[in-house]
Amino acid sequence: MGNYYPIMLNITDRPVVVVGGGSVATRKVTSLLKAQAQITIVSPELSPKLQRLVEEKSIEWRKKTFAPDDLDRAFLIIAATNCSEINEFVAQSVHPHQLCNVVDREDLSQFIVPSVVRRGPLAIAVSTSGANPKLAQKIKKELETQYDETYEDYVLFLQQARRQIIDEITDAELKSVLLSALLDSKFLTLTKAKQIEERDQLLKKLLKKGTIQ
Repeated sequence: MGNYYPIMLNITDRPVVVVGGGSVATRKVTSLLKAQAQITIVSPELSPKLQRLVEEKSIEWRKKTFAPDDLDRAFLIIAATNCSEINEFVAQSVHPHQLCNVVDREDLSQFIVPSVVRRGPLAIAVSTSGANPKLAQKIKKELETQYDETYEDYVLFLQQARRQIIDEITDAELKSVLLSALLDSKFLTLTKAKQIEERDQLLKKLLKKGTIQ
């Protein structure tokens, strides 16, 4: 197995087919919903959570066994049944322009899903390219401790501040200096301490004087 090309996919409103209705499929659907994909489940039966999502009209359900034409409109496909033969059949039915992940067969997949730490817009992906997924999970837990929940607010602050600098500062050199200064540790320290007013004042000082010293 060669090295993977890391990529972040925008699948908002893209058709995604998940074959399978058990616990693995449920985990996959949960992540896909966060990415705002249009999800269709193909399975004779569903887990209770997937049943609720169907009732809420969050996902579409084809109550049937898999057939190749179930993939006709799909942009992305996940074969997540508990039967390796069905998963392999799904992989064999994929068209050349489609991306498919087979949960129990990396060699049949066009992509694998990394372990991900999410803090708002911040996403830290960890993968061993299939060599040892348990190691990826271990590293993920370490990152969850290092990058705690306060990073969500911190990254949102950086996003807003960056946009403000880009919109208000016309001098290219000054703009570059200010964008670098945003990463000063004082902003993170104030966020962790929940001193939001002090953080905003520090940003105003930066924008006015070009420095926070």
